[in-house]
Amino acid sequence: MTTAALAPGRRALRIAQVAPLFESVPPKFYGGTERVVSYLTEALVRLGHQVTLFASGDSITSARLCSCWPRALRLDGRSLQHEVPHMLHMEHVFRHAGEFDVIHFHTDHLHFPLARRSQVPQMTTLHGRLDLPELFPLMREFREMPLVSISDAQRRPLAWAHWQATVHHGLPACLLQMRAEPGRYLAFLGRISPEKRCDRAIEIARRLGMPLKIAAKVDPADQAYYESSIRPLMDDPLVEFVGEISEDRKAEFLGHAIALLFPIEWPEPFGLVMIEAMACGTPVVAFRHGSVPEIIDPGVTGFIVDSIDEAVHATRQAAGLDRRACRRRFDERFTADQMAVNYLAVYQRLIHRAAEPLKEVSNG
Repeated sequence: MTTAALAPGRRALRIAQVAPLFESVPPKFYGGTERVVSYLTEALVRLGHQVTLFASGDSITSARLCSCWPRALRLDGRSLQHEVPHMLHMEHVFRHAGEFDVIHFHTDHLHFPLARRSQVPQMTTLHGRLDLPELFPLMREFREMPLVSISDAQRRPLAWAHWQATVHHGLPACLLQMRAEPGRYLAFLGRISPEKRCDRAIEIARRLGMPLKIAAKVDPADQAYYESSIRPLMDDPLVEFVGEISEDRKAEFLGHAIALLFPIEWPEPFGLVMIEAMACGTPVVAFRHGSVPEIIDPGVTGFIVDSIDEAVHATRQAAGLDRRACRRRFDERFTADQMAVNYLAVYQRLIHRAAEPLKEVSNG
């Protein structure tokens, strides 16, 4: 492990990254949280730090991998009580806690009771929506937990929580290549669910007379919605359902699109697919919810809209945007190395803060 990337006078930090067990790191298919954990872990290793990844045993990483469960739960094939593997997962992490300068959790609130009783500096990135009513009493009980948001919009329902920073997601700069010329279709990438509003994407494409390719996962919880509300709309010859695609197909899928349609109707915490499209030079037409105004630069990386009519107009305009400028904005704002540097600043503050009482005791 090289330390060439470390600034003069800086020592390599011993960092634990703790991922959920639902998907491997990186995930084989859909899995935003685990994908970000992978990008962050690999960037920290490149920067010269000693990183241990706690994740499922089928994860692939250049960090040290520690696992108490052999396979991602979604692909395990057995009927499992998911809380059991995760309880073992947390016990495994805290058994090794003394080996680290800082522990970075990506497991929602699962670890809070144990983290409260540990002396090792730790923090939690919350990756989901935070306007759920059951979160309010939980977060008030564990109000001291250091948290990081993935957008300023995400933290608004819990503005009083112990926020340390907002750190936007990033992708490896070489992961997705820019395509200078647009293709011949519109793209929708993500999940089929009521809040993602794939039906809006289909309506926009129909009104424009443009082909739409839908690369999407259908969770069991959304199967009935898909069958009743989305599948009938796919009879249109303009619409092609590609299904769930792997990481190595994203560059082609997004890069050959005229624009990515992101017609959400929920408080999106971040929306990784938006920056994946930007990395390909593909502009994004997104509805104004959640993180969208923080991510999209109107007229450069896409357009922000409030209605189907606006989306139709914006999609026509998106075809004329400079795809090189779109990619440049991605390079300026959303690389994995930039994300890692931003997290390192949080780690250093937490480590320094934890050391302060020790200094006072030794001086006394």
